[in-house]
Amino acid sequence: MIELILKQYLDSVLDVPVLLEHKTGVTVPYVLLDKTGGSESNHLKKATVAIQSYGTSLYNAAKLNEDVIRAMDGLTTVENVGGAHLNGSYNFTDTETKNYRYQAVYDINYL
Repeated sequence: MIELILKQYLDSVLDVPVLLEHKTGVTVPYVLLDKTGGSESNHLKKATVAIQSYGTSLYNAAKLNEDVIRAMDGLTTVENVGGAHLNGSYNFTDTETKNYRYQAVYDINYL
């Protein structure tokens, strides 16, 4: 399950909590993982994953997003991960809750 692989990897390289869902009581900064799509062909899997970086300010969210992007450069060192390609990175502030966040979207190839 790519979500668990990604969570375990990011937990090991980031200094903030990495979540698979919003949890009450967790304060910013933190990272939230969201698999937005996926496919499989000839036993090779591909997932599109949005990694949301939450911060106390827009600057802090942007800085955490850059930390995530640098960390993701090493994802291919994880067994069964063949590639991680940055699809996009942008300000994704939640206008409803007024939480500052950035989002990096990755296409990940894995077994």
